Amino acid sequence: MLQPNNYSVVLLIQLSLLTFDLFVNSFSELLRTSPVIQLVLFIFQDISLLFNLFIFLLMLFNTYVFQVGLMALLLERFRVLILLSVLYLLFSVCLHSWMMNLRWMRADHFVWTDGLLALYVFQRTAAVLYYYYYKRTAEYLGDPRLYKDSLWLREAFARTRQL
Repeated sequence: MLQPNNYSVVLLIQLSLLTFDLFVNSFSELLRTSPVIQLVLFIFQDISLLFNLFIFLLMLFNTYVFQVGLMALLLERFRVLILLSVLYLLFSVCLHSWMMNLRWMRADHFVWTDGLLALYVFQRTAAVLYYYYYKRTAEYLGDPRLYKDSLWLREAFARTRQL
């Protein structure tokens, strides 16, 4: 069971990974003249996105709601974040691969194709939504009602058994 002092450490890790992701999204274009450094940053960014997804899923599995078998309730509540996380990770990996493929040999040229620009816009839009929903969800998962038995949980369980 997640203790309050452990939750603050987990929240700090989550927010640090989000800050790193925001940093890479903001400043990676400044490093386009050195593709090796940009590649390493992109790899770390994608790994941090995976870590954030794993931490979120572990937080979900740690809740009392999950342990009593109401996974559908959690999935309904957090499906937007789960879909955004997967979509943002997919957009990021595709964008990073495409950018490195186009720019690796021509680091001194400014290379932007129409498709790359469209993917860039989709990835950055997904990033903004991802940051908002992830931060909101990370703070919501700190609610003590999710980690102990309560009246609303018993009512939700009773509704599920009636169906």
